[in-house]
Amino acid sequence: MLDVYLDADACPVKSEAYRVAQRYGLRVFVVSNSGMRVPAGDWLQAIVLPGGFGAVDDWIAERAGEGDVVITADIPLADRCLQKGAHVLGPKGHPFTEGSIGEALASRALSEELRQMGHLTGGPAPLGPRDRSRFLSRLDETINAIRRVGG
Repeated sequence: MLDVYLDADACPVKSEAYRVAQRYGLRVFVVSNSGMRVPAGDWLQAIVLPGGFGAVDDWIAERAGEGDVVITADIPLADRCLQKGAHVLGPKGHPFTEGSIGEALASRALSEELRQMGHLTGGPAPLGPRDRSRFLSRLDETINAIRRVGG
């Protein structure tokens, strides 16, 4: 069964993911370090894992696999999930793939090094309406592609 895993603590597209998952009748795991409001329904399960972001990443990476969808901006988590055959989307609708994850990891490492040297400040640009629209389209496309091939 196709499941959706949300790395939820800083996920700005939770409501969009809920809408799409509910439309397709998918099970959603909302995984976070702190409790948050989620829609009521047997299709959605909130998982609260106190103990840092590593606990959330480990929980998702241990369970997500072939034919599942993971929604995260966390590049190392995306890499772990791709290695297990999951499909991974960032909150702006950009898919992480086997072909793009190496560059994403290298860019993340470079940015971290520049931040430590004091050369970079600030974070990613805020999520805009075009990003939300792209996310909805890509999530829909991803689910349909998985269903076509059966996993």
